[in-house]
Amino acid sequence: MARASDRILERLLTLHPKLIDLSLDRVARLLAALGHPERRLPPTIHVAGTNGKGSAIAFLRACLEAAGHRVHVYTSPHLVRFHERIRLAGKLIDEQALAALLEECETANSGAPITFFEITTAAALLAFARAPADYFLCEVGLGGRFDATNVIDRPAATVVTPISLDHQHFLGETVAKIAFEKAGILKPGVPAVIGPQTAEAVSVLEARAKELGTPLYRCGREWSAARAVDGTLLYDGKRIYELPPPGLLGDHQYENAGAALATLECLTDLALDEKALARGMQNVEWPARLQRLAAGPLVDALPPGAELWLDGAHNAAGGAALARQARQWNDRPLGLVFGMLKTHDPAAFLKPLAPHVNRLAAIAIPREANALTAEEAVAASRQAGIAATPEPDLPTAVKAASTRQGRTLICGSLYLAGRVLEDNC
Repeated sequence: MARASDRILERLLTLHPKLIDLSLDRVARLLAALGHPERRLPPTIHVAGTNGKGSAIAFLRACLEAAGHRVHVYTSPHLVRFHERIRLAGKLIDEQALAALLEECETANSGAPITFFEITTAAALLAFARAPADYFLCEVGLGGRFDATNVIDRPAATVVTPISLDHQHFLGETVAKIAFEKAGILKPGVPAVIGPQTAEAVSVLEARAKELGTPLYRCGREWSAARAVDGTLLYDGKRIYELPPPGLLGDHQYENAGAALATLECLTDLALDEKALARGMQNVEWPARLQRLAAGPLVDALPPGAELWLDGAHNAAGGAALARQARQWNDRPLGLVFGMLKTHDPAAFLKPLAPHVNRLAAIAIPREANALTAEEAVAASRQAGIAATPEPDLPTAVKAASTRQGRTLICGSLYLAGRVLEDNC
């Protein structure tokens, strides 16, 4: 049975402009009609980047909450339910509150053209402005400069996680052009934490920061984060910390955790407690980021001794990060279940993984009109050098990719990850 919020969200989709002009005009108009909730937010940390945005926010949230702070969080997309996007002081927004907010925004918008992300972002900002909290963690949806979240004029800090090629049809065909869009969240005098970047991206970010008078805290310059032999997180910034291994798997998570620590150091009103930071590192949660599935119908269908893992990476940089983990997974044969949206480059994602993969089962993402067909995914897999077969559904694909005592990784899309979590309940 459809929830009231689902019916409203369906109506909001029909307001989408026939032509998209990249601007903040539509969301600014709606926020003005709502009484400017974006001006009544708790101290805000605004996070952009191609990969690692959600993980950096997860580390920030875990550390702040471990220190006893109330934290609002806005992320996208959701995996299973829209409610996941809006976390109010530690708890997902409830159905009644969400439906009421969406209706309020729908009424205030008066049928004017507006994108789905713009109007739902307005609803989220209204929720965050009305509920007390100590901090607000806000993830950019796409790009930065013209993203609907970029109506926050004076955040406490901004963060730019690693930039790579993704969404080129919106953001530009080069890393430099994409970096220019991400740099749109930088603000005069507001500290900006910069994650690991290519020289091309750093050049663009530094140039924009110089124009604005934005103090930069760059990975490899003002701060660093590394994995010790025993897994300890070694952080060197304004202070030096030795913390437990991050609770999110993968060497790239050390740098995402480092970006979070650097950001916390930039909050001048925050007293950092190393014990709270340690608890945050250990207790962090972020679904579909190298998440092991321990129970459910898909797990039950595995052959004896097999493992099932899930990751939402979907671009070339994400594929490279998974490949680094796959090199450490050399104790078992690795099979992939793979599905991807048509807006991404499947061969670029799969190529780094090819040397580590024994077999691949390709599927079309269930209930997703813009997904590659299983046959298209197979063609891309073979182009990347991976033997692949098309499969009709998730359970069949998991069985085809799995081996006794093996490890199976479902990957290629956050939308696919959401279907997995939904179907594996």
